[in-house]
Amino acid sequence: MMLKNHALRSLKRFLPWPRSFTSHHASERVDCVVIGAGVVGIATARELAARGRDVLVIESASTFGTGTSSRNSEVIHAGIYYPRNSLKAIFCARGRDLLYKYCTEHNVPHEQIGKLIVATSSSEIPKLNDIMSRGIQNGVPGLKMMEGSEAMRMEPELQCSKAILSPLTGIIDTHSLMLSLVGEAENNGATFSYNTTVIGGHVDETRIRLHIAETKSLENGLRSLIHPELVLIPNLVVNSTGLSAPVLAKKFDGIHTAEIPPAYYARGCYFTLNKMKNPPFKHLIYPIPVEGGFGVHVTLDLDGQLKFGPDVEWIDGLDEISSFLNKFDYTVDATRGELFYQDIRKYYPNLKNDSLQPGYAGIRPKVSGPGQPPVDFIVQGADIHGVANLVNLFGIESPGLTSSLAIAEHIATRFL
Repeated sequence: MMLKNHALRSLKRFLPWPRSFTSHHASERVDCVVIGAGVVGIATARELAARGRDVLVIESASTFGTGTSSRNSEVIHAGIYYPRNSLKAIFCARGRDLLYKYCTEHNVPHEQIGKLIVATSSSEIPKLNDIMSRGIQNGVPGLKMMEGSEAMRMEPELQCSKAILSPLTGIIDTHSLMLSLVGEAENNGATFSYNTTVIGGHVDETRIRLHIAETKSLENGLRSLIHPELVLIPNLVVNSTGLSAPVLAKKFDGIHTAEIPPAYYARGCYFTLNKMKNPPFKHLIYPIPVEGGFGVHVTLDLDGQLKFGPDVEWIDGLDEISSFLNKFDYTVDATRGELFYQDIRKYYPNLKNDSLQPGYAGIRPKVSGPGQPPVDFIVQGADIHGVANLVNLFGIESPGLTSSLAIAEHIATRFL
């Protein structure tokens, strides 16, 4: 068989391809399509394939996990902060247990090092009490309220008035996790097509048809959004495109667009601590949460490198093509470090001048904006948007990594 587009060649074994494309796009029937190869998309593909389904994962980048999945704190969350019975609370708790089990069984590097959530002044103690109450309501095991003196004995460099110890919180090598999940998905027959973009779709008799193009063709502009190179006719579609999920959903002609939430983007920068012989902290240190995030907190990677972040910087969205291609600005402005020193010294007063250096940045795929209350994960099926074979995932920010296996389990159980 001859294929016109190199980027789509990985689909050759999956689809009964025609010998070449013509001016009239080809249409092919498939079973399950997962759009987006971030950690949630990969986990979903693995789960569907393990249940005997033929799975195709379509990813616009050249490999998996190039977006939010590789630009986060790499923390396994315990499930403390989220409203009781919310999807975030349910999926985080279930996902936490599944993730620790998976990492142990598949030798994915991780460590359950624990976390301290700290009040740095007496005025923050009521908020700390509220966090403790919510964690208890969510059934998080092992939480302990500590006086500042006890917490500071555990962490001599810490300064705080009171703290919550969360022993179930941990850290993980996200790339190793994704690599393991991809391997399992492929071993169960899933196909990954990189450099391939879902540019839209249309609803035909209440079911979605996907419009596919080679990623590099999008550089030519909007024409590629009008003329797909291929149309797929799937039995099930999971829109797991993270930052571009609402933008893509709006390109599905015939969907109830009123049910698609607006997209907001909150960039978060990380700064790393210059190499020290011994890191100042052994646990993760989290301040009281701020609007849009958990505040500038301390995390460690599995090599002992300490990093601070992320902060919150609301940014404007991109045009459709740039969104599909993940052309967000991930540069770290070194001048933001001055604000980091102020925030960090509230709980780490011995932080030395000029000890922080720019690290990396990520962008949270939010569905609520500045000044608005946080919104739960949105797992949207036909009962909401009216399209029988489509599942939209919106607002899968933190604790998305922790929740990934639980989200996958939920999708496979509810929508197959």
